[in-house]
Amino acid sequence: MKNIILIGMPACGKSVTGVILAKSLKMNFIDADLLIQERAGKSLQDIINADGIETFKSIEEEVLNAINVKNTVIATGGSAVYYDSAMRHLKENGVVVYIEASLATIKKRLKNIRTRGVAMEKGQTIDGLYEMRVPLYEKYADCTVRSHRYRAENTVEDIISGLEKIKI
Repeated sequence: MKNIILIGMPACGKSVTGVILAKSLKMNFIDADLLIQERAGKSLQDIINADGIETFKSIEEEVLNAINVKNTVIATGGSAVYYDSAMRHLKENGVVVYIEASLATIKKRLKNIRTRGVAMEKGQTIDGLYEMRVPLYEKYADCTVRSHRYRAENTVEDIISGLEKIKI
C-alpha cells in the first residue's frame, strides 16, 4: 500500500490518528516531529529557542526529504507544507490526507503553543498561522477529512472511507 501522509494544524490529531490508522491498516507509523527531535538531539521547542525558527525549518525540510519508506502512515509537523520539495517527495509514494479542524477547535486543543514546538514567527498568532497554512494544506491534500472532537477513531474511519473513494 502507498504511504499515507497526514497534514494539518498543530493539535488537529495527526499523531494520535496516525497511530490508530496504522494499526487499523496494518501499516508502520512515523511521527516526523520525533525524527526532527532525534536528528537535532533536543525537543522541537528547544531547537526553536536555541537555534531559531529558520534552523528548525531547515532541519524539518531535511528530515522530510530523507523519509524513504513504504506501507507507512507518516504524521508530519504542522509546518511540513512550507516545503514544496518535501511535499513533492512525500507524494511520490503516498497519498496526502489533510485532517481539517476549525480555528475554534485548534484554539481549544492547543493550550501549550509556546512550549509545543510550533513553527511560528515572532509575534504571529494562531489566527494568523491558521490563515497562512490552510491554503497550503488544501493545495497538497489528495483527501480531506474533518477532525472529530477528540474521537480519533471516527477520524480514522473517515480517512479509510476517503481513501477508498479515491481508490488508494
